[in-house]
Amino acid sequence: MSRVVVIGAGVAGLATAGLLAKDGHEVVVLEKNDRVGGRAGSIERDGFRFDSGPSWYLMPEVFDHFFAMMGTSTSEQLDLTALDPGYRVFRSPRSSGSVSVPAGRDAVTELFDELEPGSGPALDAYLDSARDAAAMAEKYFLYNPFTRMRTLAAPEVLRALPRLFTLLGTRLQSFAEQRFLHPVVRQILGYPAVFLGTDPRTAPAMYHLMSALDLDQGVRYPQGGFWRVVERIDALARAAGARIVTGADVTGIHTQDGPDGVHTTGVGWTDDAGVAHVEHADIVVSAADLHHTETVLLPPSLQTYPESWWSRRTSGPGGVLVMLGVRGSLPELPHHSLFFTDDWDANFDAIFGATPTVPDPASTYVCRPSASDPDVAPEGHENLFVLIPVPADVELGHGGPDGTGSTAVESAADAAIDQIATWAGIPDLRERIVVRETIGPADFQDDYHSWRGGMLGPAHILSQSAMFRAQNASRRVQGLFYAGATTAPGVGVPMCLISAEIVLKRIRGDHSPGPLPVPVPTTVGTEAS
Repeated sequence: MSRVVVIGAGVAGLATAGLLAKDGHEVVVLEKNDRVGGRAGSIERDGFRFDSGPSWYLMPEVFDHFFAMMGTSTSEQLDLTALDPGYRVFRSPRSSGSVSVPAGRDAVTELFDELEPGSGPALDAYLDSARDAAAMAEKYFLYNPFTRMRTLAAPEVLRALPRLFTLLGTRLQSFAEQRFLHPVVRQILGYPAVFLGTDPRTAPAMYHLMSALDLDQGVRYPQGGFWRVVERIDALARAAGARIVTGADVTGIHTQDGPDGVHTTGVGWTDDAGVAHVEHADIVVSAADLHHTETVLLPPSLQTYPESWWSRRTSGPGGVLVMLGVRGSLPELPHHSLFFTDDWDANFDAIFGATPTVPDPASTYVCRPSASDPDVAPEGHENLFVLIPVPADVELGHGGPDGTGSTAVESAADAAIDQIATWAGIPDLRERIVVRETIGPADFQDDYHSWRGGMLGPAHILSQSAMFRAQNASRRVQGLFYAGATTAPGVGVPMCLISAEIVLKRIRGDHSPGPLPVPVPTTVGTEAS
């Protein structure tokens, strides 16, 4: 077994460390910040605890599989609450008002029939297709290291090729528009592209599989928020034997020439006091931003993905994050809310177009975790997390406490607060805010070395998906692997867990396309507390 250094203690780094330590490797994780979790962060202030990253718990089977790989189960690690409604869609007051999306396929079908009479059968066909696509993706694409392309020559894949080509050659928005007329229905089916860091007008229709996750499977919430998920993954990694060091900023990946090529020998890093260290290793796994890893931690001669490669890539959106502590109750907002602008195309043109700018108005996501979790806000108060997709542009600046961020970030936050107040019918929302924290694209760059200050990583357009996305191993340095949202299979917490398993496969020399067999359960003393 090998000595492994993992760079970064985000979800992917922690998951990789846990899987490799459980597999018998000696693992140390080096995290530059003073906490683990990466983008799945947490901010505590005045009795409020805000998740400052992911908040939708989707693809439960991926969590189930990861926890099983670690010798435990989701039910042992997390307390999940099913949400009903799953979320509510708000539109401008001059439009059709709000629509609550219920839990359960039958209830969703009934809702669609109300919005667009006669659309129920079309929705059933759409969700059946989405479910089939999701199953195909899990079995042959998401967990595939793509080290043996014959794994895609399975009879099931070959039989599905005509349909797959149609889904890959059609765009998600047009795929929905061909089947439904109601604007809200179309938006409900198109918005998951944003979770993948892309525009529904450019995302392949293959990603309609995302609708099987929220409309068919339903939406859950882990009590304690996603910070609780991070805590459990962290605890499992440590229990398996991984050592995690915070305040450890990796400055370079060390290599040496050998008879069969260049090999990793470890990394250099500095601690909070500025003292330089060297961590020797046989294997290095970077779960840091891939652009930073390749263009900063490696010399040009050893870069698989140099700056010239990135210049031809499409970034996902940036984000302005707004955390609000609010006095009094907010029954107008469910746990999850989506505020969709009427001019959908103008919104995405502002973010992804040739002359990017902050959308005005913006399609915005709002999470009210205090609707389901009494521990995230003081009694008599509510907790709001607001996500405003903006261009990936560090020039938009930093956030800060109580309106002290950059002009662009705070203006976007102000506009979102006013939009929520007007569209949801909460006229005194601004006056009731007692805590305000913002995060901007420059914070993503400073805190996570994010490429262009992006919130998610490369967008999931066709040329940046599956085998076309940056893969999980260096082609120039033996023993150097990659995990996380900026590499395969892509963005989101479930994808980060899968990327960790792909690294495990690569190190084992396993070329299989689907999830690994679950080992015989063992007790590791990590029951959730």
